[in-house]
Amino acid sequence: MKKSICLYFQVHQPARLRLYRFFDIGKDSHYYDDFANRTILRRVAQKCYLPMNALLLELIEANKGAFKVAFSISGTVLEQFDRYAPEVIESFRKLAQTGCVEFLSETYYHSLASLASEAEFKHQVLKHKAAIEHYFGVTPKAFRNTELVYSDAIGEMVYGMGFKTMLTEGAKHVLGWKSPNFVYNCAQAKNLKLLLKNSTLSDDIAFRFSDRNWSDWPLTGEKYLGWIKAAAQNDEIVNLFMDYETFGEHQKAQSGIFDFMKFLPEVILADGEFEFVTPSQAAKKHRTVGELDVPDPISWADEERDVTAWLGNELQNDAFNKLYDQVEKLGILNDEALWSDFGHLQESDHFYYMCTKFFSDGAVHKYFNPYDTPYEAFINYMNVLSDFILRVDDAISVSDVNFAPAKVKKAPAKKTAVKKPAVKKATRK
Repeated sequence: MKKSICLYFQVHQPARLRLYRFFDIGKDSHYYDDFANRTILRRVAQKCYLPMNALLLELIEANKGAFKVAFSISGTVLEQFDRYAPEVIESFRKLAQTGCVEFLSETYYHSLASLASEAEFKHQVLKHKAAIEHYFGVTPKAFRNTELVYSDAIGEMVYGMGFKTMLTEGAKHVLGWKSPNFVYNCAQAKNLKLLLKNSTLSDDIAFRFSDRNWSDWPLTGEKYLGWIKAAAQNDEIVNLFMDYETFGEHQKAQSGIFDFMKFLPEVILADGEFEFVTPSQAAKKHRTVGELDVPDPISWADEERDVTAWLGNELQNDAFNKLYDQVEKLGILNDEALWSDFGHLQESDHFYYMCTKFFSDGAVHKYFNPYDTPYEAFINYMNVLSDFILRVDDAISVSDVNFAPAKVKKAPAKKTAVKKPAVKKATRK
């Protein structure tokens, strides 16, 4: 049996917040920088999404279906494609029609809801599933959480939603002596298979490819195949997971990244030792070699491979906790605008911008951060959140008038009566 290569790409662009001042609170509830969102989306579409999708389609056709890839595309970026670049959606549809591309399930808003609210997490997964079915006519069968965040508890939730395959990071502090180049299973849901990212080989492309100071520059297909064969000498599968924006945006076209990808499948397939598989195919093909015990959340971010990129300081935790404090109040409302803003405010990017880890991974954080300092990111976010909370409280006040019987409206003991409309949550879109 041939060994496997699983190639997966994350596609996401956040709903960036405009400069929102203290004096805007209570007066202007439009939070988003529409100009920046449109400009960046259009730029990345021209540099990455459109040319790379065209290349992948060419590779699939040229190799007669032997080349396969997988994507997770956040609901937030799908909304922006719809609004600013519908031709990108059409190019993904063409890939979907080949039968060689798997679309994975994830949180609709690229959020950290799995760490805060099981109900909100499940809602976003279902919302995202519906979006993938709508846009591409396929039903996701494998799951990838935001930023590959995973723990035993999250795996159990994911399995409870019907998924049998999940992607995560091959974190060294979790694996120990074990290799990421096998299929494992969740410690709390034995039938959930786990595919682990090979960080070294993935980051050779995603981060080091264009670095002329790198001792292995320039990277060629033959050299890279040699590394894959050495890494999987006694193993079964190599999982290459990375941001899709690697191609043309993070690694510029002039670096040769498109040429590298154009010839890589041919080099690998001609060797005969490996075949390309999608995550679901990998899970079906390979048996698990044992369970992976992950009591604390891991991710693919930074050297620590934990969640401190988003929840590693007081600023981040204060913002995160105040945001999710609104879940219970929102639960009695059926306000589509509030739920939409709540979703976009959950995007992990907002908390990433507040990160104060400026040592080993500082350059990476700086590249992705539109703010000059994490403190500016925090203040801007909290101004927006303050306005959002005012809107929620105002809506709650109106719901008290509409739903609570007048004679008991002021009685604290009977306040729970106003929560009956919570059943309307099912109508959220």
